Amino acid sequence: VPLLGGTFSAQLVPQIAALLSKHGLARSDIGGFAVASGPGSFTGLRVGLAAIKALAEVLRKPIAAVSLLEAIADESSRKGQILSAIDAGRGEIFAGRYEILPSRPIPRLLSEELMRIDLVCAMAPAELVVTPDDQLAEVLRAKGARVELVPQPRSDVIARLGGRKVRAGITVPPEELTANYIRRSDAEISVKS
Repeated sequence: VPLLGGTFSAQLVPQIAALLSKHGLARSDIGGFAVASGPGSFTGLRVGLAAIKALAEVLRKPIAAVSLLEAIADESSRKGQILSAIDAGRGEIFAGRYEILPSRPIPRLLSEELMRIDLVCAMAPAELVVTPDDQLAEVLRAKGARVELVPQPRSDVIARLGGRKVRAGITVPPEELTANYIRRSDAEISVKS
């Protein structure tokens, strides 16, 4: 949905209403909400999660929180354990270890953490790294990692995975939805130093 003029937060709800109208849908047709819960921009996550919390609260609909790392894992063509990764800057990556099984419609989370790139490379021969980031894939491959390059997860990937979670009952009420930052903000890091 293109947001022309104004801030994202000011345009979001009217754009959602326009999207529903364009497709001949009413608010009552919404079965639940899928939201990318992070990791990502601190401000972007706060705005997106606040909007979904408000909509879910008003419409009394479930929320499926989808980690960006989970969505990357879901895009993999491989089965078994994988490490999904996105560049976190500062020589670090956001890494999610998942198990992909044909019998499970949703990747099973084993762990999500902030890791140094060199540590990922040390683990790489034993573990497939899945990433949508061309540059990160190149760095990892140069250091001997096995890498599968997947498309950057878009809203349709988040929606499909979230829909599977809603159907499986893997949801959270609005008051329990939290951002998956993985790393503290620069402000928090500066205060602690």
